[in-house]
Amino acid sequence: MAAGEPPPQTYVPGNLLPFSLDAATLTPIAGFSVDARVLSREDYDRGRESDLSPTDLALGWDRMADDAVIAALDISQPSRWYRYHWSDQPPLPPREIASSSANMHMIPGSDAIAQTLAGVRQGERVRIDGWLVEAEARDGWRWRSSTSRTDTGGGTCEVIYVCGITRL
Repeated sequence: MAAGEPPPQTYVPGNLLPFSLDAATLTPIAGFSVDARVLSREDYDRGRESDLSPTDLALGWDRMADDAVIAALDISQPSRWYRYHWSDQPPLPPREIASSSANMHMIPGSDAIAQTLAGVRQGERVRIDGWLVEAEARDGWRWRSSTSRTDTGGGTCEVIYVCGITRL
């Protein structure tokens, strides 16, 4: 994958079974990699989702990683949502903004990954490899990743079990 390209997704091998964490069982639904710019980050320590994912990263690739584009947007992540606003005219067509950026819920795959993730800062470039997952708790609660690059609104974030992260 070249820097700035849209995140590729791959099939899940038939022998990769769901695996259990304390908070939920995770079922991989696609392999996932992204090389992107961190547009924003938000950490969480409350709510059911924070037991799995203590950090959300809003990531941008392609032209959404350009300094001039980022500077023209007001980016925030309230309550696990990714929002962006602009004054006057958008720096890119709105459809391109939506398809070249996303809010991603990070589930660290190890203590070392959690530690690296804790050091990631806005403005950095990162490479993240892992699995898009569906989480299911024993009581029936579910949290499912989006697998689309063009969806917007509720339920469109990626839920990623992070197997590798590199700060570039």
